[in-house]
Amino acid sequence: MDLIDFQHWVLKEYSIDLSAYKSNQLHRRILSLMSRVGVNSVEEYISLLKKDPAQKQKFLDFITINVTEFFRNPEIFDELSKKVKSELPYNSGLKIWSAACSIGAEPYSLAMIVDNLNSRGNHKIIATDIDSTILQKAKNGEYVYTEVKNVPKQFMDKYFVVNGDKYIISPNIKKMVQFKKHDLILDKFDNNFDLVVCRNVVIYFNQDVKDKIYKKISDSLKKGGLLFVGATESIYNYKEYGFEKASTFIYKKI
Repeated sequence: MDLIDFQHWVLKEYSIDLSAYKSNQLHRRILSLMSRVGVNSVEEYISLLKKDPAQKQKFLDFITINVTEFFRNPEIFDELSKKVKSELPYNSGLKIWSAACSIGAEPYSLAMIVDNLNSRGNHKIIATDIDSTILQKAKNGEYVYTEVKNVPKQFMDKYFVVNGDKYIISPNIKKMVQFKKHDLILDKFDNNFDLVVCRNVVIYFNQDVKDKIYKKISDSLKKGGLLFVGATESIYNYKEYGFEKASTFIYKKI
């Protein structure tokens, strides 16, 4: 059994399509993880994943890249806040999608931004991820300092309760966010979004999958809606998806 066979096994067992990832990068990640746990073959690794839930979760975390924090790249979030204020109808309530939301830091950051603009707006934020375990952490809304270190002081005072070394998100912010399990590659997309945030995940996919995802995101946005991507991402062929550039990492559907 080789790594291609392993990809088929992962698709069957976990419903994760690893063929969508850049193959060289993916295989390096898998081999690195195998060496860390001291297994020498794909068969051994599958056996370990089947019998050890902790190793299964480590594999899922490692492959689905659950690295995030509140207001990741704060200066870019400042730019997003300005664009939301100038481009979107925040007074009437916004529909927002945080795709591949991981531990919830991103959708809660978005909730703080729009609540700060209009606390009476009936804003709806849908936050999705492929990993059920990480979604449960997101729903709990409890964080440590390294995850919240970029939160502006006024937001920290307004939207968090500090309990020992835990930073607990306020109920008003939690109720704005609905968490769902969702696979960007395999599942259908909702529509009529004012804002879609999809950061630091599409970069790991091959170009064919990127094209499909960006096209589906464009279809899911209202006309005039915004797509916010990561600080290491640029969509060079954005016009093909019906976007114009609103700023360095923000695209507007036309």
